[in-house]
Amino acid sequence: MEQELKGQVIIVTGGASGIGREACLALAGKGADLVVADFNEEGAKAVAEEVRALGVKAEAFKVDVSKAEQVEALVDFAVTTFGTLSGMFNNAGVSKVQSLLEMEPASYLKVIEVDQHSVYYGLHYGARAMVKLGVKGVFVNTASIYGSVAARGSFNYNAAKSAVIAMTRSGALELAEFGIRVAAVAPGFIETPMMGQLDETARAALASQHVTHRLIQPEKVASVVAFLFTDAASAINGSTVAVDDGFLAFKV
Repeated sequence: MEQELKGQVIIVTGGASGIGREACLALAGKGADLVVADFNEEGAKAVAEEVRALGVKAEAFKVDVSKAEQVEALVDFAVTTFGTLSGMFNNAGVSKVQSLLEMEPASYLKVIEVDQHSVYYGLHYGARAMVKLGVKGVFVNTASIYGSVAARGSFNYNAAKSAVIAMTRSGALELAEFGIRVAAVAPGFIETPMMGQLDETARAALASQHVTHRLIQPEKVASVVAFLFTDAASAINGSTVAVDDGFLAFKV
């Protein structure tokens, strides 16, 4: 396998499971050394072990991405441990289906803090480190199809993911002068552990909104994420790439 990212050091948040875990494996497959960051410390350690088995370096780091000081500490850890920082996959996220009328401020803010504010923290502290180090790095953010269309019961998630798309554009514009690139992915309905909590009827209803009527496997998103970190994707800047099996193209 071509080692396009050999010598690169990339932080992956939400790296213990789902898209994050698969992204760690895909990035490691391209030669990148990783910091596997997650609130689930044991899960992060397990993924770091999987990554090291692929012949690269990896360290786990427990983080609550909704806390600015913890994301700053995460970035500092990566630089102190590996001597540099080449990229960051701002992937960690949460969601909870709840109507707007039922949604109390605490529920609204929980999703906003994890899904939206964490992306700002990653861009802010990660870019500061890259500029200080003179690194022309790459950020990839996890948005969603729900950053472009509304969904019932997802008022806070819609708001957060729309913001991620906007921050991707704005971040790319502001960081371009430093040679830092910012892109995002917008996954459709992904076969993750969270999806396993739904019954077959609910799963089928979501899958039916894809062109192939199948849920998307997380490794399909991870392969796009890994590509976005490579030089081959250098012309993708400020854009959000839909990995949605046609959902956005045919939704309306």
